[in-house]
Amino acid sequence: MMNASWMETTDLAAGRGALGVGLVVAGIAVLALLIGMFVFGSRRVRSNDTSHPRPEEQPRMPEGGPVREVREQREPNEMPKSDERLTPHELGGHGNAGTRTGAAQERPRWEGGGSGGFGSGGPGAH
Repeated sequence: MMNASWMETTDLAAGRGALGVGLVVAGIAVLALLIGMFVFGSRRVRSNDTSHPRPEEQPRMPEGGPVREVREQREPNEMPKSDERLTPHELGGHGNAGTRTGAAQERPRWEGGGSGGFGSGGPGAH
């Protein structure tokens, strides 16, 4: 004759196995849903994207040839002397408008024996 407690144990084990399979199936369904949403979203973005410019719409080189970089040493403009307090718009523009071309155009160099930076391990200029 079978034991009743053995039957209950087998029913519980069977229930747990079904629960485990159900969780795996639910996980696979969520994963498939996420992948499908990603694919759908990327196709939608790609369809709304503008097309590439045609060859006649491509940028062209200026008539005078390529634009070159200008290297020069800049010096700040002097502070105007005034008895009144000056407002920012009275001081002049920003960027290069507040500077002028410097008298010396050679690049500043480190002195011989200098380390080039604080804490770089060199003895520094003496």
